[in-house]
Amino acid sequence: MNKLTILEFPDPRLRTRAKPIEEVDAGLRALIEAMFETMYEAPGIGLAATQVDVHKRLLVTDVSPGRDEPLCLINPEITERDGVIVTEEGCLSVPDIFAKVERSEHIRVRALGGDGQPLDMEANGLLAVCIQHEMDHLEGKLFVDYLSELKRQRIRKQLEKARRHQDDLTPVLKPGDRAPAI
Repeated sequence: MNKLTILEFPDPRLRTRAKPIEEVDAGLRALIEAMFETMYEAPGIGLAATQVDVHKRLLVTDVSPGRDEPLCLINPEITERDGVIVTEEGCLSVPDIFAKVERSEHIRVRALGGDGQPLDMEANGLLAVCIQHEMDHLEGKLFVDYLSELKRQRIRKQLEKARRHQDDLTPVLKPGDRAPAI
C-alpha cells in the first residue's frame, strides 16, 4: 500500500464515528503499514484511521525520539485515567495550527496490538496525550473542538486562506504544455 491521503479540517468525513474491527487480517496489516508510512512521512507522531478516510477503530503512534517505537492499537478503550496535563497540540488534519488542550496525564488502555493479540498498557505524558488525541478522531472529534467557537472559526479561515494561496501557486498546464523543470 502506498502513502495515504490525510483528510483536512473541516472535511465532514473527519466527523465520522469509527466502527470496531472484527478481524485482524492481511488487509488490515497492510493498512497499518501504510498508516505508519504516512504518519512518518507527514511527519507526525500519531494517526487515526479516520484521518485517512477509513472508519475503523485503529490508530498508530510513535512518540519516541528515534521514531523506532511504533505502537498500533486496534479497538482501543481507555479503562482508567487520572491527572491533568495541558500541552500544545497539533494535528496532521489541521496543518500548521497548534493550541493548548487539557488531557489526562496518565491512562490505561485495553486494545489489540497490530499482531491481533490483546494488549493492556499504561501511558503517561506525551504518549497518553497522543493516544487520547487519536482516540478522539475515532469518535469524530478534533482537538479544535476543545477550543472556543471563535478560535475554531479563525482556524477554519486561516486554513481556507492557506489552501487558496496554495491553489494560486499551482501552475495550470494546458494539453501539450510541459511541466517546468526543477
